[in-house]
Amino acid sequence: MLDAAAQALSQMFSPPFRSVLMKSIGLALILIVIMGIGLHTALAWLAGTGEGLVENALGPNAHAPLAILAVVVTIAAALGIIVGSVFLMPVVTALVASFFVDDIALEVERSRYPGEPEGKPLPLLRAVIEGVKTALLALAIYLVALPFLLLAGFGALIFFFCTAYILGREYFELAAMRYRPVAEARALRQQHSGTVFVAGMFIAAFVSIPIVNLATPLFGMAFMVHMHKRLSGAPPRIEAASGAV
Repeated sequence: MLDAAAQALSQMFSPPFRSVLMKSIGLALILIVIMGIGLHTALAWLAGTGEGLVENALGPNAHAPLAILAVVVTIAAALGIIVGSVFLMPVVTALVASFFVDDIALEVERSRYPGEPEGKPLPLLRAVIEGVKTALLALAIYLVALPFLLLAGFGALIFFFCTAYILGREYFELAAMRYRPVAEARALRQQHSGTVFVAGMFIAAFVSIPIVNLATPLFGMAFMVHMHKRLSGAPPRIEAASGAV
């Protein structure tokens, strides 16, 4: 596993990966900005609406303190979104990965496994659906885990393990689906669930590093291509990805 992680890291800044890296980072930044603007606009609107309702209830004398409070709440919301973007990064990278999964996997297969058959590209719709499902699952789990973040180290551990499970699951299945039908790829992941979870901890550690985590799709996908090769044993038969969407 350490060897697979080292190989994935060594390839990240190689010439064939650079264009994918730049596109991946660009898309991740665009998604973060869009999410930030949307959340900030919604929170600012709620603060303004709440100020108006409270002022109507308390009278005009409450205007000045309420205006100050609204500004404070808006600033706090903006800071909260910046901090929250760190915790939303696994959600963002799950979406980004779905667009570049085949470019990354194909380069790893060609450069590190030249004598073995290459996987078949996933249909874009299937890859995007898998990315969206993972992102929504991550968001739901994080909302449930959010109260535990107030419990110092305990909350951070919960967040870390949730991230390891979600990203390990997504990247391994995407790598396996290049060779296997959807159901078979998921069955293989379940068969090696413990190993995939530990591998997911490597990705969770990577995604927790600010700035560097923008390259998570490259590291995660390359890493899990190696892991899939190791857990598969003999080269698997190649079948077009299929299964109900």
